[in-house]
Amino acid sequence: SGHKYGFANIAAFIGQSMKETIQYDACDENSWDYFNMEYPLSNACGQLEQSYQDYHCPDHERHMECEVDPKMSIKGVTHAKWYGAPGPLFCGPKSEYPHTGIWDYTYNCNNPWAEPPEYCLEYEGQKAGRYDNSRPVANRNGRTDVEGCCWWGRGVIQTTGICNFGKLNYFLGKRAKDEGRDSRYPKIDFCKDPEVICSSEEHKELKWIAGMFYWIESVQSYNERGWNYMDELHNFVDGGMADHSFIDAVSGIVNRGCHDPPCGTGPVDGAHERAGNFNKVLSALL
Repeated sequence: SGHKYGFANIAAFIGQSMKETIQYDACDENSWDYFNMEYPLSNACGQLEQSYQDYHCPDHERHMECEVDPKMSIKGVTHAKWYGAPGPLFCGPKSEYPHTGIWDYTYNCNNPWAEPPEYCLEYEGQKAGRYDNSRPVANRNGRTDVEGCCWWGRGVIQTTGICNFGKLNYFLGKRAKDEGRDSRYPKIDFCKDPEVICSSEEHKELKWIAGMFYWIESVQSYNERGWNYMDELHNFVDGGMADHSFIDAVSGIVNRGCHDPPCGTGPVDGAHERAGNFNKVLSALL
């Protein structure tokens, strides 16, 4: 059954990636949290009441984290593509953005007859919408700014937060090189430029590398409160691959950080789709 364990593991990884980014043909996290009938621009700080800059490592791994630089200013390079979809997430200091408002998805930006003419220029293929910072608007966590909020999800499975980016840098990036360890990307500082996962033309594989690193480091090694990923993977395969509890638990780990959500951050987003993706990929592999 060795090959079946491998196929089930690969199917779980690809199935989660399909839900996170592949279906949107995106690398950066989309702004999708529609709060109080609006898309707050401070969704960059965290969606569904999350705070990505506070995604700390366990105590024994705290030394791997990225430091939050309040002066960091970044804009994403990918975005959602539905009509009026919010533009790329961005972050920056309060000196640059004293407050943040909303993405106004109702705005008709394509108006060549206006004086002066108006065009949809925020991203390629834009049909409607605009950034509107005319008033401060809070996200679900109460943020009305984007200072230090540069840690949104990136890559096929949405590497998110100062712990995950820090681990990438510690094991694969510039920090590994600086501290005398082997490094696959010795010139890339994932803490100084987390957007490199999506923006690099030289290393386009980074969106997959980041996802696979997260999977190996955080999912395959998951062992919390009596639930061990590798043991449950074997149980799933040995039991005939019919028990949905395995992929539901994996979805919880990927989307909420625990195998039995809600665990402080709410229910899994798209649990049914994630399970369907898993079964589709697993069927194709087998």
